[in-house]
Amino acid sequence: MVRGQFHFDLDTLQDKVMELGELAKEALNTAMNGLRSKNIELALQVIDDDQRADDLEEEINDFALMLITRQQPVAVDLRRIFVSIKIATDLERIADHAVNIAKSTIRLGEKERTVTLEDLETMFQNAYEMLSIVMQAYKEEDLTLAKQVAEMDDTVDELYGKSIREFIAYIPEHPQEIAQTTQMSLIARYIERVADHITNIAENVFYLVKGKHYLLNE
Repeated sequence: MVRGQFHFDLDTLQDKVMELGELAKEALNTAMNGLRSKNIELALQVIDDDQRADDLEEEINDFALMLITRQQPVAVDLRRIFVSIKIATDLERIADHAVNIAKSTIRLGEKERTVTLEDLETMFQNAYEMLSIVMQAYKEEDLTLAKQVAEMDDTVDELYGKSIREFIAYIPEHPQEIAQTTQMSLIARYIERVADHITNIAENVFYLVKGKHYLLNE
């Protein structure tokens, strides 16, 4: 009976992590919609809603600690709890980067943009898909999906490098747009960091299943 309750609690912990994943996805999507449409209200919404992700991460940590102290889990269950905490941390930081994108959108304002969003869009679409895939990998303990995420991160890194080179080349020819170019460069960096956190989650899925640490983004 006690063991059955413990496994129910482990499932509850996983559900909370999945919920945090959905909040992170929602924050990213809203932040990018705000950037695309120059919608300051959407950007402010992302900032206002971030507390939900912060609160849920704290709830996950408290719940995990309760499981450890009350249930004295065996090694495999302890690993599951540990991974849940680690993944929650990465998800909360992903939500923070959505906030950073929103803040850049506010700084850019509603004026016309001369810097293209094309590469940023491709980076974002890759990162957003990565997040969906990695949460499925976590839920199903699917290493094939986790490995796919790591491979997709290479594409994001390549696009990030390309974007930064283009921004650097653009500034001398358009010095009046340095503020706009700087914010776009920052947004590219935030998306690249999102992809890195997602890769961290994929590595933790490997640890969950295999009990060993693997570096997937080297």
